[in-house]
Amino acid sequence: MRFDLSSAGVMALAVASALSTAWWLNHADARGQAHAATPAVVHAPAHGEPAQVLKAADGHYWADALIDGQSGPRAVRVMVDTGASVVVLTPDDAARLGLQLKSGDFSATVITASGPVPAAPVALRTVAVAGAHVEQVEALVVQRGLPHSLLGMSYLGRLSSFSATPSEITLRP
Repeated sequence: MRFDLSSAGVMALAVASALSTAWWLNHADARGQAHAATPAVVHAPAHGEPAQVLKAADGHYWADALIDGQSGPRAVRVMVDTGASVVVLTPDDAARLGLQLKSGDFSATVITASGPVPAAPVALRTVAVAGAHVEQVEALVVQRGLPHSLLGMSYLGRLSSFSATPSEITLRP
């Protein structure tokens, strides 16, 4: 069995993604019980053209997402992560989008491989990867601990479909 620093990093990301998904599922279930009488939010369907995201040499799928924050649209380099429940932004990427967060905004906690990390829930006007556009995307800004932003299921799950091959992921609005 081979174990190196790269493998440890991949394992840490996988564990962090699994733990954050478990946390979100647990809290989403609690919100659903507390607000059972509230109708579900209806989101506009994704629109645009299919997009291909190629696998990089590091084995991950990286995309340049055009995200419309408070300062208008900005390109953000994201790693496609089907294990992340939501789009997750680093503090640097959030600042570039004009999201001015105060310490009180970090009202959520995300469990990562490094332990619990405060996170701020935000809503992004649009997230687009190549031609695949999604409006009103839920996201989190983590206070620390992530080296890069993640394109999670709050975007991916709004597409009509996405599929992966050993060399690419295809996103279909």
